[in-house]
Amino acid sequence: SIRFFVGVPLRTSTNITLGILSVMDYVPRQLNQEMINCLKAVSYTCISELESRLNSAKSKEISTEGMEGYRNTDTEESIKLTEKTSKFPKKPRLNIAAVPTTSVSIEWEAVDILENIRDAFFALDKNYCFVYLNSRSEQIFGKNKDNLLGKCIWEELPDFLTKQNDFNRAWAEKINLHSEEFYPSLGAWLEMRVYPKTDNLFVYFQDTTANKQIEAALLERSHLSALGASIGIALGQSGTIPDILQRCTQSLIQHLQAANAYIWTFNPAGNYLELQASAGNSNNEIFQVPIPMGRSIIGCIAQSRQPYLSNIPNDGWITGNSDWIKQQKIAAFAGYPLIVEEKLVGVMAIMSRNPYTETIHGMLEWVANGIAVAIDRAWAREALLSRREGLLFRLANQIRNSLDLNTILETAVHEIRSLLNIDRCHFLWYLPTQGEPSLMVTHEARHPSLPSLLNDWHSGAIAPLAEKIRSHQMLRIDDLEHEPGLDDKTIAMVTRLGITSGLLLPLETRAGQLGAVICSHCRGPRPWSSSEVELLQAVVDQLAIAIDQAELYAQTHAAALAAQTQAQQLERALQNLKQTQAQLIQTEKMSSLGQLVAGVAHEINNPVNFITGNLSHASNYIQDLLGLIELYQKNYTNPVPEITEEIEAIDLEFLSEDLPKVLNSMQIGAERIRQIVLSLRNFSRLDEAEMKPVDIHEGIDNTLLILHNRLKPKGNQGGIDVIKEYAHLPKVNCYAGQLNQVFMNIIANAIDALESQTEPRIITIRTSIENGDPEIVNACQLSLTNSKFPMPNCQFLVIRIRDNGPGMNDEVKRRLFDPFFTTKPVGKGTGLGLSISYQIVVEKHGGLLKCLSEPGKGSEFVIQIPMEL
Repeated sequence: SIRFFVGVPLRTSTNITLGILSVMDYVPRQLNQEMINCLKAVSYTCISELESRLNSAKSKEISTEGMEGYRNTDTEESIKLTEKTSKFPKKPRLNIAAVPTTSVSIEWEAVDILENIRDAFFALDKNYCFVYLNSRSEQIFGKNKDNLLGKCIWEELPDFLTKQNDFNRAWAEKINLHSEEFYPSLGAWLEMRVYPKTDNLFVYFQDTTANKQIEAALLERSHLSALGASIGIALGQSGTIPDILQRCTQSLIQHLQAANAYIWTFNPAGNYLELQASAGNSNNEIFQVPIPMGRSIIGCIAQSRQPYLSNIPNDGWITGNSDWIKQQKIAAFAGYPLIVEEKLVGVMAIMSRNPYTETIHGMLEWVANGIAVAIDRAWAREALLSRREGLLFRLANQIRNSLDLNTILETAVHEIRSLLNIDRCHFLWYLPTQGEPSLMVTHEARHPSLPSLLNDWHSGAIAPLAEKIRSHQMLRIDDLEHEPGLDDKTIAMVTRLGITSGLLLPLETRAGQLGAVICSHCRGPRPWSSSEVELLQAVVDQLAIAIDQAELYAQTHAAALAAQTQAQQLERALQNLKQTQAQLIQTEKMSSLGQLVAGVAHEINNPVNFITGNLSHASNYIQDLLGLIELYQKNYTNPVPEITEEIEAIDLEFLSEDLPKVLNSMQIGAERIRQIVLSLRNFSRLDEAEMKPVDIHEGIDNTLLILHNRLKPKGNQGGIDVIKEYAHLPKVNCYAGQLNQVFMNIIANAIDALESQTEPRIITIRTSIENGDPEIVNACQLSLTNSKFPMPNCQFLVIRIRDNGPGMNDEVKRRLFDPFFTTKPVGKGTGLGLSISYQIVVEKHGGLLKCLSEPGKGSEFVIQIPMEL
């Protein structure tokens, strides 16, 4: 009738079978991994207990001389073997140092004892060479004693190099030593006792790996139990997601003795992992940045949704940095995807300096599942809170942006119904009319299957509801059938409306208007939580503020509109006044300057004409006189001494050669003065105020002639070179005097900009005929009715005046054509030149004036004038 049986053999570390642990039952059973691990732990305990009892019994039967320092493993007490207690005949003391190292057999009976004891035993001479090993040592070392005798222990067993200092100390200080540690090459834990003698070092040791495994398993179970409890507490406490996950990583470090622990959460919007918590001795920086899906081992775990477990030391693929792995002595890595209902929420990774067991992996999978559920629940809570906060934010935003009361109330009822998942939400006004008060439902959000309640309620049946609103009392009904304290009228009213659960929150505006928000359910009970009531109360407060602000907005809107209109009119008037003032100043200035220039030119012109007219006669007279002198010299070769002396005194020969040159120079100077006078008259154009065809190049040259004094060299400073690149231009219909003023302002500004510059200092003037800038073409398309503006397909005269000065920044360029704006020192400029130039080009000629400039790259002014106005 036995339906279930499990047998676990009890074998020692030397593969000796001591018995069997069996479990039987009358009913079938299915063992899980945890049950199997428990059976293994119980079997390890039985093996340890049986071995301990066998060794205790054997140690009581074995005794010998020459083993004063040997201690039994159970009692840890020293036992001195004497002749009285020994079962063997009295023999001389065993002196292993006296035995030749090449000998492999010892005839003394003490050797039989060493071969039969449970402990492994070997003896070393002062050079740390083997002089004896028992068979148990051969088993543990995995080497034959014939291959070890006479050999140095450090060379044959490198793992024992860690004991070199202990062996030296035991021999030097004549003390017994006891230790227990793991030897990697042997793959075993050894408990070792060292006894120094005069010429030899006796070493007894046992393989305690099985005991260590049992202790590790029990300790592991203890740590895992504590870990499970700690993780449960961490997940159960309140806090933000980073706070909760940080407590989890700290628990992993504490109870698993791990090196590092990390938890990432998945960001679906960016398709990457964000580190939320980490703990440990050293955090690798590569884990701190967002990790894309499929990149590095963490991204691959998230993408594949499969755990990655590695007990391979220095697995560089884990971080992409094998040096960091070596430095931290990482021996194990475990990474788990955090998944809830097939939805990825994050990744958990733990690094350890000790290998992981299957039991630890099982516990870590449980921890990963718990953390995943906690993250998902926290996200759900945050989403709910976000929706509630979003509702208040949207209402506040509606109040700030539109102040449209209808939009605000419509948004409120729909958002409340959607957030609370209820059947109906209404907003209504309380109307204190004569007789019975009435309620007017103005906004509604309802389930499509329910009838609309948008209406005016005048019946006395709604009196209980109106009374609640008038007295500012909240009405809360969780379940109509089991709601205590409701009067019959209220029950009848709610039943007639088909409401099974409802919540009414009244409000009052600053002007004294009363209203209410009503949430209702029609499909059974619907309890209202405190948080929901608190949220709705906040919404009602926001709505009251919105209504107050809408009323205030309506009262001030007309006044604000009137003030805005008046301000705009004043602004336009001020702008017109500034422009008129600038135009009057500049017009008066140019008018006075034109009259002055015309008057000066007229006054200079008369004496210049007088000088020019007489120079020709003076030249003829002087030529006649010089001819007469030459005739005298020809006919009177021997003049009187007085005449000879005078000829030498006045240097008649030089005077005869230089006097015509002087007259020629005077002729050139008079002609220069005449040209300047003509240029002044042309520049002022006092007699040409109307638009007429003119030669643009003549106007530019006249401007340069007037500014010639500022262009020529002065002292050690070189002059300013003017490069003229004129195209072949027809005469252009324009206001010549005003355009000359524009040329004067722009070229004068270029000279000002170049005065502080090092050589070369260059002004380049280019003229051409082009199709025009798109900006002015668009302006023309909008102004076809203005006859002085060109048609969109006409051509433009383009004048570019460029300097290689310091240039201008964007702020200066933005204000360049503003009236009274100047960058020159006080007294050097009025800020009207470019403003007037802009008006002349744009308003007078329907053209375009713009500036192209960058700091350190000079400036270029572009003037575009339509060819046909």
